[in-house]
Amino acid sequence: MFKYVREIPTSEKLKEMIPLSETVKTVKENMDKQLHSIFEGTSDKFLLIMGPCSADNEDAVFQYVTKLAEVQAKVEDKLLIVPRVYTNKPRTTGIGYKGMLHQPNPSRDPDIYAGLIAIRKLQVRVIRESGMTAADEMLYPENFDYFNDLLSYHAVGARSVENQLHRLVSSGADAPVGMKNPTSGDITVMFNSITAAQSPHNFMYKGYEAKTSGNPLAHAILRGSVNKQGEHIQNYHYEDLMGTLEMYNKLALKNPAVIIDVNHSNSKKLYSQQPRIAKEIMHSRRHNSDLSKMIKGLMIESYLEDGSQDISENVFGRSITDPCLGFEKSEKLIYEIAELV
Repeated sequence: MFKYVREIPTSEKLKEMIPLSETVKTVKENMDKQLHSIFEGTSDKFLLIMGPCSADNEDAVFQYVTKLAEVQAKVEDKLLIVPRVYTNKPRTTGIGYKGMLHQPNPSRDPDIYAGLIAIRKLQVRVIRESGMTAADEMLYPENFDYFNDLLSYHAVGARSVENQLHRLVSSGADAPVGMKNPTSGDITVMFNSITAAQSPHNFMYKGYEAKTSGNPLAHAILRGSVNKQGEHIQNYHYEDLMGTLEMYNKLALKNPAVIIDVNHSNSKKLYSQQPRIAKEIMHSRRHNSDLSKMIKGLMIESYLEDGSQDISENVFGRSITDPCLGFEKSEKLIYEIAELV
């Protein structure tokens, strides 16, 4: 049985409540241009989408992003870093912390209205004070319009990639949208989603009949998979990457591009393996010029402190969801990747 708790303001109303300054708009426009050029192949910069598994604490996230911006300035000739500010957390069973949208304060009861306000304020603060714009997961397609003027990158998760509305909303985005392979590992599902997102559509959205022109920057994210026995199967090895390239060539999609998630099933959820996996991918990329063109970047789960914790532990800057690589190790990895581009 449904119980309607409170009415949520429209995206237009929320944007009026928390508007963007001209400075923030300029930063967003510049970041969008850089990302478009990477996915369109006119820039040789390598992309790193990195940050916490979930944005659970505004001050910790902001401290992380500020430190990341300092590193970005040192590698800007080779790398473009987009901070993960993930505010929606998918839960396999539906149980557990669902992200800032649901609980802007993880120790308090859910409050989605307060969550929407908290997310928008956080994203504005990130742009204004760090000069970077963020990536987030499109867990709920209905939320896209609340933050599309702030986010420069959207990811569709492994459990959402078969959903029709995710695909259709992605077809109207004017930013890169990464489609993860499903948890089964079937890359044809991922490529069906990319094909759908690159195509124009008519559908019902936000109480309107909507029409989209297709998103030529929709692309693949490889994140590993889980077999019938519950074992993690990686898909970042050279042979996997060649198979992905072959599928792109077969389908003749626009702007063939792959981002590789070095955590999740690719690391068998062993966060400390991310640097090793990242370096293997970089070597594969250097070995084959076609792979070098297709592999546009990496997705890395990283925070201020190594590992993860229970919500009750209150260690500042340590993940309360999936374990992450601490910042000291993350910074070292960034420099190592820059040397391998």
